[in-house]
Amino acid sequence: MTSPVPDAPARRSAVLLVGMSAGEAVRRDELLRTAASYRASIAFLQQADPSLSAELTRLADAGTEAVVVIGVRLAASGPAQSWLRRITAYWWRERAGHRPELLVATRLADSPEAVATVAGVTKAVTGAEPGLTSAAWEDVPGHRHQVLVCRGPRCTAMGAEEGLRALVQGLTEQGLGDDDVLVTQTGCQFPCNQAPVVSVQPDDIWYGKVDPAAADRIVTEHLTGGRPVESHRLPRHRKEQTGHHG
Repeated sequence: MTSPVPDAPARRSAVLLVGMSAGEAVRRDELLRTAASYRASIAFLQQADPSLSAELTRLADAGTEAVVVIGVRLAASGPAQSWLRRITAYWWRERAGHRPELLVATRLADSPEAVATVAGVTKAVTGAEPGLTSAAWEDVPGHRHQVLVCRGPRCTAMGAEEGLRALVQGLTEQGLGDDDVLVTQTGCQFPCNQAPVVSVQPDDIWYGKVDPAAADRIVTEHLTGGRPVESHRLPRHRKEQTGHHG
């Protein structure tokens, strides 16, 4: 398997595979193997290093003339392809000094085998792309619950992705959007022996062994009905705050 950029040696071009979500962050080895097949480097849009900006800087500093940027989403969820273009364009606008031509694939690769096909349709960054701010993102959201889904290595290995998919589907079926329940993927939340772990705030309720069936119950019984799911609830021992009084 060769690079999806046929004239890479002649143009000092590079291929960059970008993990889009927490799922790729914990599957770094798989992303690295895929990158090796295409003589590419890797970066991550979030939750892992190198960041997309850092890798673009490294390539630019090395004198690369063109970079084909391909988003890879192997997990069930993650930001849309538009965010890949938005972040890439932000780096291009802010870059001082040499800026390579940036060609962003117009859709995401959902498997290692899809990378070559996706690389065939790209659109150059012009600098006119939307920025990183918007009036819609000014205020803290008004959701009543935030569900934190652990995507640490153990939780991911033990099925966090399947639970996340069931959670999102259940919320959709209940007509609950981000303004009601904000679902956030996190790094390790620590009670790894209870994987997959999910916590619900501000209720301070922690759940373990959250498979798809448990995720569905969390939606219907807790997030909709207001009753924690006791069969999967983990003990929570809060450390009392101590302070100094003068």
